[in-house]
Amino acid sequence: MTIMKVTVGVCGGVAAYKSAELVRALQKQAFDVQVVMTEAAQRFVQPLTFAALTGKKVLTSLWTEPETGTADLVSAIEHIDAAITTDALVVAPATANTLAKFAHGIADDFLSTMYLATSAPVIVAPAMNVNMWQHPATQANIATLEARGVTIVAPASGYLACGMTGDGRLAENEAIIAEVLNHLHSSLDLSGETVLVTAGGTREALDPVRFLGNRSSGKMGYALAEAARRRGARVILVSAPTALRVPSGVELVPVITTSEMRDAVMKHLPEASLIIKAAAVADYRPRVREEHKMKRSGPLTVEFEPTEDILAEVAEKKLPGTLVIGFAAETENAIIHGREKLLRKNADAIVMNDVSQEGIGFDSDRNAATFLTRNTAIDLPEMSKRDLAHRILDEVLVLRRPRLVIAETGTDLTGL
Repeated sequence: MTIMKVTVGVCGGVAAYKSAELVRALQKQAFDVQVVMTEAAQRFVQPLTFAALTGKKVLTSLWTEPETGTADLVSAIEHIDAAITTDALVVAPATANTLAKFAHGIADDFLSTMYLATSAPVIVAPAMNVNMWQHPATQANIATLEARGVTIVAPASGYLACGMTGDGRLAENEAIIAEVLNHLHSSLDLSGETVLVTAGGTREALDPVRFLGNRSSGKMGYALAEAARRRGARVILVSAPTALRVPSGVELVPVITTSEMRDAVMKHLPEASLIIKAAAVADYRPRVREEHKMKRSGPLTVEFEPTEDILAEVAEKKLPGTLVIGFAAETENAIIHGREKLLRKNADAIVMNDVSQEGIGFDSDRNAATFLTRNTAIDLPEMSKRDLAHRILDEVLVLRRPRLVIAETGTDLTGL
């Protein structure tokens, strides 16, 4: 069984001593824990405490310590390595200063730099004076982080170290750990599965410098690849060009055109037990690709031809037991068109996105969808694409569940 890594960021506050208890509690949940400390945190608790608890080096600086000599490659990229190898970043206690850094992209220490470099779920548990917590600047930073998908474990109310009473106490370990377990799906319920995900928007060349494309950022497909990997699956990501970093542990197959994507998908089809076609695939391409750059010369007519129908071909040629999940981006009559696509392509389910809604879908970190099967339409309300990826996988696992029927009565026991 894969052991997941949780990085605990400790900031400078009286509650820093409670982080030692959090580390122990996470270890009891069978997580591999490493600690990152800010300079201020070291004024309250010595790094040696956390090193003794974890058996690991405590990360405290972007720079090599003076007594260790000159900097080397390891110290130069340590924060990047920590960022891409962790499965979750938990910051507890999170001070007002650190929240402000995170919200505004300030990277002047190991923790803030790691935050910007990681694609793992980030969970922060603030602790501070009640007035600091209630200040509009802090609340604005909290709102910014939540909008970007950071999970906030709100502080509890009570007697504070400063002598005041109110919100600001570090949340209990149970509440913090519950969020960690929620994000990591530590049951690893996709272990043994090979998940093939397509992502991004394919490009069809008009001439050597121009192409026809679409607005897909690839974020939804990459979120699905990352979520499946975190739940224990082997993940093959067939991706058209994007500006995204490949999630740790995911096998990337880069493609550009629809034809290239089709070839890559069919090559890996025999390996896959679950196929999620999240890519925005071009439906048409120019019938003729010009050999040289076309010059401006007035009106232009371009003849198009259909591209390969990858989803339909996959549904036709899949191995028995393989699930095929398609995506549909619609601007009108979304449910009707989504279900028509489900039946026409013979997929097991369609994730239908209404891309006419503002603030979600294309270019956004948030999305909403409807998970369509032949018999159901399950609404998945607006949330971060990372959370939506897990909700989609939850619904896929429902499709995986066997239908248990008592032969004599015909009673369906599914879900009991």
